Amino acid sequence: MQLAYLPSPAQGVVHLGPLPLRAYAFCIILGIFVAVWLTRRRWAARGHDRHEVDDIAIWAVPFGIVGGRLYHVITSPDAYFGEGGNPWKALRIWEGGLGIWGAVALGALGAWIGCRRRGVSLLDFADAVAPGLALAQSVGRWGNWFNQELYGRPTTLPWGLRIDPAHRPGASPDIATYHPTFLYEFLWNIGVAFLLIWAGRRFALKRGQTLALYAASYTVGRFWIEYLRIDEAHTFAGLRLNDWTSITVFSAAVVLLIRSARRGEREAPTDSDTAPAPAYPEERTVV
Repeated sequence: MQLAYLPSPAQGVVHLGPLPLRAYAFCIILGIFVAVWLTRRRWAARGHDRHEVDDIAIWAVPFGIVGGRLYHVITSPDAYFGEGGNPWKALRIWEGGLGIWGAVALGALGAWIGCRRRGVSLLDFADAVAPGLALAQSVGRWGNWFNQELYGRPTTLPWGLRIDPAHRPGASPDIATYHPTFLYEFLWNIGVAFLLIWAGRRFALKRGQTLALYAASYTVGRFWIEYLRIDEAHTFAGLRLNDWTSITVFSAAVVLLIRSARRGEREAPTDSDTAPAPAYPEERTVV
């Protein structure tokens, strides 16, 4: 008999009259606000106008959400287009199902559009946003907890996550506790964010290295966390599709780290996230 375990929430939605308030959506929105908040501080510490972050986010966030949903639907098509599937469910993003790789790819396209409109470097912006992106992912993972989804293999460890019978896999309905992969990734991504901030203060990073370090460190954690998961996924040579994606992104990140070290310019004069924002023209004092 297992003496200790992590509970799952009784429900992931609260109805305010006819309006459903979904915890999954709240976690995604909260993660976006955290990312924008931290990026504004980092962008201002580099001598830029912090309001540029808001203008770029207006493009990057919707693109990222659409990209994340597209990746999920494309890589898990059976629930929507397979036998017994419902194509209209592909539009029900509030029920869960966002793929980080699609979110980053299409979100980067949206950020590029925003950066072009503001006349700033996409690579500089990516270096500034990387820690905030890791924090946004960590917050967003709590949506999986509320939905009781994307958990790992069965476990009897005291931090095993208890899953309600309705959400357990059909092959093992009598097993109640599983690895809380949402919690593993939450903790890992917080560590990634602190690593990026620490590295920016400790070393003279070149342009693109913070972005590359984010991609490399995140994919290392995602690889072993993905390996624990038991939800249905396409596999190749014994590895899940997201594991192969992690390997590919990690390899590209290492190449970028090396190339940036050899050829790149310094990322910014300072990387202090506590540095005061630069005074804007209307705030300067004339003496």
